[in-house]
Amino acid sequence: MDRIRTRRFAAAGLSCALALGVAACGDSSSSDGEGAGGKVRITVNGMPPKTQTVDRANFEEDVRLFEKSHPDIDIEPREGLMDPKTFSAKLAGGQLEDVFYVYFTDPAGLIARHQVADISPYLKGVPQVGDVRPELQKVFQDADGRTYGLPTGNYSLGLLYNRELFKKAGLDPDQPPADWDAVRTAAQKIAGLGDGTTGYADFSKNNQGGWHLTSWIYSMGGDVAVKDGDTWKAAFDSDAGRKALQTLHDMRWTDDSMGTRQLLEIPDVQKMMGAGKLGMYMAGPDNIPTIVKQFERKYDEYGLTAIPGSATLGGGDGYMFNAKSSPEKIKAGIEWLRWKFYDPASEERHTKKSASTDVPIGLPQPNLFSGENQAEVDAIHARYANVPQENFKPFVDRSASVELKVEPPNAQQIYTVLDGVMQAVLTKKDADIDQLLADAAKQTDAILATVR
Repeated sequence: MDRIRTRRFAAAGLSCALALGVAACGDSSSSDGEGAGGKVRITVNGMPPKTQTVDRANFEEDVRLFEKSHPDIDIEPREGLMDPKTFSAKLAGGQLEDVFYVYFTDPAGLIARHQVADISPYLKGVPQVGDVRPELQKVFQDADGRTYGLPTGNYSLGLLYNRELFKKAGLDPDQPPADWDAVRTAAQKIAGLGDGTTGYADFSKNNQGGWHLTSWIYSMGGDVAVKDGDTWKAAFDSDAGRKALQTLHDMRWTDDSMGTRQLLEIPDVQKMMGAGKLGMYMAGPDNIPTIVKQFERKYDEYGLTAIPGSATLGGGDGYMFNAKSSPEKIKAGIEWLRWKFYDPASEERHTKKSASTDVPIGLPQPNLFSGENQAEVDAIHARYANVPQENFKPFVDRSASVELKVEPPNAQQIYTVLDGVMQAVLTKKDADIDQLLADAAKQTDAILATVR
């Protein structure tokens, strides 16, 4: 699912995050490496539409500042993001930007089809690039370690919880559950408060159930799909899949900690949390400001910890490079991305500007870097923080030990299948978990057979 909050959007306003623009038209400059006065001119998408006035103004200001500090480079910004349905046609027709926005689910296919440029030769000695977290950079690399793009944002699913309900239930909000057995125990205690309080809730429709079940399976040490030679196969008909579903079944029917109302989706669960009637649910950090703003809550009411288990579902975004772009354009594009997303000076400028607005500063993601660069970014956020960062310390402290896994191929189609599995387990006490998994695996194998 597209639950990403990139710095590009976060600096301007959370309400505009994830807006999917329409691919912009116009003449490509990929075959023309020079702009006016011998400058290198590059086309870059990802500019917010005019309807998003604040985001648009901030993007345009970045372009002006970059060009002022880099007089040898011209940026030609375009609206829109990468659309897999039109990508090949744009590439063939010479309309693809030199530098274009992608989600983490896009790079593997683009690399396999040789539709993007290998930028490895141009990265040596580029400041900050070497500080990118290896697991994030790997998304943009092939099996031989060649690099085809740069990540600019990331998220991972954790466990969002109501600190006030934890206290009322006799739980320590500074020591949230670290395994699923502890989640079950905590959910039972919170549900025991009565008055319509639910201990734990989860999604089960509109592909959101399959999305969350994927993270459940990851957390149990399993996979949803694996590559077998040149083909992909379903992998969730496994011990991990059965354990995930059995835990959900037991919380729903044995513990009675998930309430009787099911077939929920994101707005339903956020409303429950915003009403103070829900103890926990699986979510990324971006859910917190949504709940606070929409339901007039306070940030200090909520905590966030890492997903119990060994791995979680995550994602993110970044930029890749047109395979037809010249070396000069690729180098200019790398410098644009480095300056805009990686340079602590840019982070300071964006954060300082956001401090005068209601944009939350101090949430634990995106966290792109390791080492000194991340420490410098963290220090910037701490200086301007307007949210209680200590409430998210359990998430930060455990995240390094929880593997980040991206979505499977044809994820949305697979999630539709897994929605049915989640719905059955949460609405039928006698649901046959083995049969559900076996049937879903057959459907998923057919879906994965189309992956190329």
